[in-house]
Amino acid sequence: MSLQWTAVAFFLYAEIVVNLILCIPFISAHRWRVVFRWRIWGWLSSYWNKAFFAMITVLVVLFIDAVREVQKYSAPQSTQDATVNPNLYDNVHMKLFRAQRNLYISGFSLFLWLTMCRVVTLLNKTAITLENSAELQAQVDAALKEAKQHQEKEQMFKKVISEGEKSMAATKEQLKLELEKLSSQLKAAEEDRRKSNAEVEAMKRQAKGLALEYDRLLREHHQLQNQRPEDKKDQ
Repeated sequence: MSLQWTAVAFFLYAEIVVNLILCIPFISAHRWRVVFRWRIWGWLSSYWNKAFFAMITVLVVLFIDAVREVQKYSAPQSTQDATVNPNLYDNVHMKLFRAQRNLYISGFSLFLWLTMCRVVTLLNKTAITLENSAELQAQVDAALKEAKQHQEKEQMFKKVISEGEKSMAATKEQLKLELEKLSSQLKAAEEDRRKSNAEVEAMKRQAKGLALEYDRLLREHHQLQNQRPEDKKDQ
């Protein structure tokens, strides 16, 4: 195996190991996201796209070369030449086997490279989705808690309003009774005032009559006093 295909084979083995590690079920996507946030990945992120497409280009070129080699040693002309010379036949089949091996190595390396990149992307998206869902769940819980608090406040307000309406109804009834009581007291006071006015009028008339009687008696008294001196003079 040449140096380039040895490197591709080791790269394939590394891809198999990395993909198996990424597919371990008890390592959550959140932990992988923590690993992907390490500084080294941040430093390599600027070169990642270039390395990704460069590796795809290399693997595609090697895959095309392997396909060409397989077609070359699978051609009827090579088989006819190999049947004439047994040593050449073994050499052709050996090269065909190597070409097929290189085809499988490059093909699986390309497939696993794309798969590994896709798995990393999906793990990142899954971790982001889980974080967003956790944030949304926290927001939903906070909204439900706030709605529950608003509902409790609304019930408390309704209770206070109901108690206030009952208190207002009782106060209104009490005020109504007091108003009726005051009305009756006002009527009684009005009646007493009328009686007092009537008594005052009667007392005024009586006083006026007494004054007239007093004046009459006073005049008679003066007349009597005036008559006594005249009677003395006549005697």
